[in-house]
Amino acid sequence: MVLKQAVSLLKVLIDLSFRKITYNFKKTKTYFCQMELTKENIQNLRQDYRAAKLAEDDIDQNPITQFGKWFKEAVDAKLYEPNVMTLATADLSGKPSSRILLLKGFDENGFVFFTNYNSKKGKDLQENPQAAMQFFWPELERQIRIEGTITKVEEAVSTAYFHSRPKGSQIGATASPQSTVIPNREVLETRVQELTETYKDTEVPRPEHWGGYLLKPEHIEFWQGRPSRLHDRITYTSVNGVWTINRLAP
Repeated sequence: MVLKQAVSLLKVLIDLSFRKITYNFKKTKTYFCQMELTKENIQNLRQDYRAAKLAEDDIDQNPITQFGKWFKEAVDAKLYEPNVMTLATADLSGKPSSRILLLKGFDENGFVFFTNYNSKKGKDLQENPQAAMQFFWPELERQIRIEGTITKVEEAVSTAYFHSRPKGSQIGATASPQSTVIPNREVLETRVQELTETYKDTEVPRPEHWGGYLLKPEHIEFWQGRPSRLHDRITYTSVNGVWTINRLAP
């Protein structure tokens, strides 16, 4: 009898605790949903990073190898599209622009991505063949910055990658005059329909204005978030083909 009463009491306590947690969660959720976006509230949006540290003894002497290590850890952590990066370019006057792209390969030669050569970034790179990449993996509290010079990859490489893509992506790349003004979306969708019919039984040829770029790195920084904004920053700088490693103040 005493045991039954104890079990009943425990059930009541668990139920009350669950209701309290649920109430507090809903209250907190409502607070954030209804939070007024004041200057002070925005200024107070921050996290304190404590996931890991980055010491000189932990890194590889080769930044490409170190990148591969961190990239694998991002993939193994099942991050959403770990190859997402920001690509920053500048035109001949120095006016910058940036956008989100996908990294499609890397090795000792550099980092590869593909795009429309007639796009805004393509025109920037034609005028000023320098660029910067940045990867940010908040779940790991890490980011990587890469700066260097840009060249086009060989046409055979671009063609091989183009035909490895889903056919719908091939048609989309062919149909879209990227970065140019169009009167409406229907124009684009009509062009896609036309090309889909044209190439329904044949291979989609790679447009001459679409292909890959290689960023040859000259400077790479590995950033690991640390408490109180005292982050770890390790840089690799190429001097006459030799990588020099330094620590930067956060």
